[in-house]
Amino acid sequence: MLRAFQRATTRHEQRTFFNFSKFSSTDPLAHNDPETQDYHEQRILPYRRNELYKIIADVESYSNFVPYCTRSRILESKAWQDGTTVMEAELTVGFLAFRESYVSTVTCKPNECVEAVASTSSPLFKTLTTTWRLQPVSASSLRLSTSLSQDVSARSFASRTPLDQGPTLVTLDLAFAFANPVHATVSVAFFGQMSKLMVKAFEQRCIALYGPRTD
Repeated sequence: MLRAFQRATTRHEQRTFFNFSKFSSTDPLAHNDPETQDYHEQRILPYRRNELYKIIADVESYSNFVPYCTRSRILESKAWQDGTTVMEAELTVGFLAFRESYVSTVTCKPNECVEAVASTSSPLFKTLTTTWRLQPVSASSLRLSTSLSQDVSARSFASRTPLDQGPTLVTLDLAFAFANPVHATVSVAFFGQMSKLMVKAFEQRCIALYGPRTD
C-alpha cells in the first residue's frame, strides 16, 4: 500500500435500523431519526485541493468509480456569482437484486466542499446526505500516525500551506436511512462499510487520473 495514503483518523458512529444502540445527544452527527446511520471518514492525500475537487464535483462520472452507483447524470445546473454551483442530479444505485434511481441536490463550493442531499420524494432513501470537505494541511502531516484517536484539525496546518499546494485533508460525512424496511434489512451488510468503500474508491480514482504520489 502506498505510504502516501495514510489514514488520519476514522470515527464511526452508527445507529442500527432496529435501534439496538443510541447516540449521545451531544454528538454533532446525531439525528433524531433512530433509523439514520452516520459515518465519518478522514484521509490525508498527497494531492492538491483543486485536483480532488474536480473528481468530487464531476457527478456525471460517479458511475465510473462510486460503489453501487450504476448511472449518474446531471438534470440541471446553475452557477452563482460566488462560484458555487448547484445541480440536480439523478443517480441510479444497484445492490443485490435492487436497482433504484433518485434525485439529489448537489451543492459545490470550489476547492472547499461538495454536499449532495437526496430528494425527500426518493423511493429508496428516507434521508441521504453526503458531504465531502477539503482542507489544506502541511506536508509533514502525511507522516501522521494512523492511531490518532481524535479528528485531525486542518486549521492548525492551513496557515503553513499555500492554497492548493497539497497535501489535503479529505473528510467524508455520510448519513442515510432507507425508506423501505426491506431495503434496510437486506442492505445492512453492504452499506455498513459504505463510507470506507467510498473513500477507498476515491483514492483509487485519484491514482487513475493523477498517478501515484509519495511523501
